[in-house]
Amino acid sequence: MASAQIVIIGAGCFGISTAYHLLKRGFQDITIIERSNDFPAKDASSNDINRIVRTSYSDPFYAKLAKEAIQSWKEDVDIWGDSYHESGVLVLGASNEAYLNDIQQGSRLKVYGHSPSESSIIHESFSPNAIVSLSSDTAGYINYDGGWVDAGKATFLLTQKVKSLGAKLILGKRASRLMRKEGHTEAVECHDGTVIQASLLIIAAGPWSPSIFPELNYQHNSLATGQGIAMIQLSQEEASKYRDVPVVLNFSTGFYCFPPTEKDVVKIAIHAPGFTHTIDNVSIPRTVITHPEDGLLIPRNYAQRLRVEVAAVYPELAKKAFSSTRLCWYNDSPDSDWIIGRHPTDSSIMFATGGSGHAFKFFPVIGRIVADAIQGTLDPSLARKFAFNREITHVDHSRDGTGMLREELDVNQLYGPEDAI
Repeated sequence: MASAQIVIIGAGCFGISTAYHLLKRGFQDITIIERSNDFPAKDASSNDINRIVRTSYSDPFYAKLAKEAIQSWKEDVDIWGDSYHESGVLVLGASNEAYLNDIQQGSRLKVYGHSPSESSIIHESFSPNAIVSLSSDTAGYINYDGGWVDAGKATFLLTQKVKSLGAKLILGKRASRLMRKEGHTEAVECHDGTVIQASLLIIAAGPWSPSIFPELNYQHNSLATGQGIAMIQLSQEEASKYRDVPVVLNFSTGFYCFPPTEKDVVKIAIHAPGFTHTIDNVSIPRTVITHPEDGLLIPRNYAQRLRVEVAAVYPELAKKAFSSTRLCWYNDSPDSDWIIGRHPTDSSIMFATGGSGHAFKFFPVIGRIVADAIQGTLDPSLARKFAFNREITHVDHSRDGTGMLREELDVNQLYGPEDAI
């Protein structure tokens, strides 16, 4: 098996992590093809200034796996450098199951608002100079074993490691056709006619996965959704007031925001149902690469909601203009579990996708699960949980509390930082 010709489509979270864990297990012939000419791709969700790293899951599997990922973020500095920042994560409106799982994982916690004596001390989580407007009776807890990671930097660093271990990264190649014999994939053809042989093809193309090979009927398993984010540029003086604050994540509204980056930028977003961009009955990402003129713009109503939500946490920052915006594209599965497993009628195709907006925090370890699936050693319960053709027994409604519905993207209602709202 270690001598297999493995081709991975997509150099993002799933693809690069999978390559790394396969290389550690002795696999040698690994080629990663990436549609973008630049790396990391400027429109990839794995190339972002920050992503939340947390253990607050009602599912014990994810809570435990997040703890393992955090251990790597903190300890494997030879890989990650300074990309991880343990600011703590202030969790508001979380389920009791998530709270209890954090406790069971041995996390360092401080609880607010779960008893009258705790209801007025939530501001202790913030630096004294930060202007915070959370009400004194807000309930939640801060988990100090978490924070945020510079996703673009982390992706670049692990890719450098993967290349040093012998993997080949080919940029500017868009997979366009499967070359099959008797129902078995033997190679993939790219848009420019390049043919790359593969005894195992791993589809790890994130939100592009449902649309690249329609014949696989993958478009019924997940959905590409665009999530609006905005950045606020602070001065050095302003940033110093908010430097030592936690990530704020409100499960009740979906809103989340980060401490300033080293370039004094605050990112804000809402974990919402998102926007679709449908072409030929399949949602396909609309980005700065496909639409250079307006591919970074977000819907106006979403920008307005962002302004309201940030005011409820940091009223001073809500008065500032957005310095930039972007639609970050997810690949959502109905139950928000990942899709890791072989195609039911073509065992030469493996899926590693369906991140559903919560995969990147697991970047150090998610490839281990894919590698186990490839080698047939994945725990049977996990194999069923992540199977391509699993029965969907529940639908994830965690984003419904935002009061926002999934909408088709209206390109006539886009907002840019230069526009007034």
